[in-house]
Amino acid sequence: MTNHVVRPAARYLPGFGVVVHTGRKTGRRYHTPVNVFRRDGGYVIALTYGPDADWVRNVRSAGGCTLETRGRALRLTRPRLYRSDEHLDGPLSLRAVGRLASVAYFLDLTEDGAADETQRRSAS
Repeated sequence: MTNHVVRPAARYLPGFGVVVHTGRKTGRRYHTPVNVFRRDGGYVIALTYGPDADWVRNVRSAGGCTLETRGRALRLTRPRLYRSDEHLDGPLSLRAVGRLASVAYFLDLTEDGAADETQRRSAS
């Protein structure tokens, strides 16, 4: 119920986004609203429903997803699941959400093309 209410606005509001992913078993396309935070070269998503949510497993299995945020659609790759009880490795907004919502798990994703740019810089 909440997803249907939040999803249209989540694509445009700061701190929110919609993860577009494909079901591992069904092959269907899904749209899941999330709390998302920009980091250098990618994004971090607060896993408010935990690391075992179907959408998290879908994204990890596929090696990435599309994120619709701030009116843009971005291809994200290299999902990395991590736990952070201290929330020290993110922006202030991420740390606040982590503490207030008791979120301990996060999904870090690299913006497609950001990895290529990093490799180009290190090669020069």
